[in-house]
Amino acid sequence: MVAEAAAAGGGRPTAAVRVLALRGERRLAWPETVVGEEPLEIRVAQPDGRAETVAVTMRTPGHDFELAIGFLRAEGLLGPATMPRAVRYCVDAGERWHNVVTVDLTEPVRIARRRDFTVSASCGVCGSASIDDLAERCDALPPGPVLDPAQLLALPEALRAAQPLFDATGGVHAAGLFDRDGRLLAAREDVGRHNAVDKLLGWCALEAHRPDAAVLCVSGRVSFEIVQKAAVGRFPILIAVSAPSSLAVDTARRLGLTLIAFARGRHANVYAGPERVGAR
Repeated sequence: MVAEAAAAGGGRPTAAVRVLALRGERRLAWPETVVGEEPLEIRVAQPDGRAETVAVTMRTPGHDFELAIGFLRAEGLLGPATMPRAVRYCVDAGERWHNVVTVDLTEPVRIARRRDFTVSASCGVCGSASIDDLAERCDALPPGPVLDPAQLLALPEALRAAQPLFDATGGVHAAGLFDRDGRLLAAREDVGRHNAVDKLLGWCALEAHRPDAAVLCVSGRVSFEIVQKAAVGRFPILIAVSAPSSLAVDTARRLGLTLIAFARGRHANVYAGPERVGAR
């Protein structure tokens, strides 16, 4: 596996800008830091050398290889037991090299439909898979673990403490993986909430999976795509600080996933899989 290089001189997770700050009657000019947002073109190279663009997603630069692998895993183009031969930036893209990643496959895959469109930073590949399609790829999660409610409710705050980009910009989402003891295994930030989760899926793949990852915690709302990625990653518990959608709830229930939302302070709502939430 080719190690991910730092995109020196290329994409950066933040950018410095000058702003006009209105403070009552005062008008002040000062520097601010904003989150970086750039397109990432994800390509796959078949074993025979044929390359094809799969998607273009708007993301915050950083952990791009994880993002590419995680996206392909979530979309069913890279199996759970399959590792790519290499992941690389595309030097033939000229000045855009840091915004183009190619995943070299060891086994051929069939791209069932063209995906060379721009994926917004907010919605993922909306409608790219149905619940039936996802259920065919993901077995229902086995029982357990059962975690204490107080421990679960402490995770959003623990994730918030691991968000340096949010501290600098106030403009990114975050996703974190925790083990059953509440220890943070990895956290990723991105302007796109689905990208943050894809980066964790890619991290798990590059780490040869992490069976100790029990809880996926996300900083925003929960759509179908977030539940889809949690199911692909085999994370039995998904907890979020904001609201779920109806399709997210239906999917979580069908796949045996525990879905907890509106987790704020000492309060939360359990929408699916209450058997993994212990008694107080």
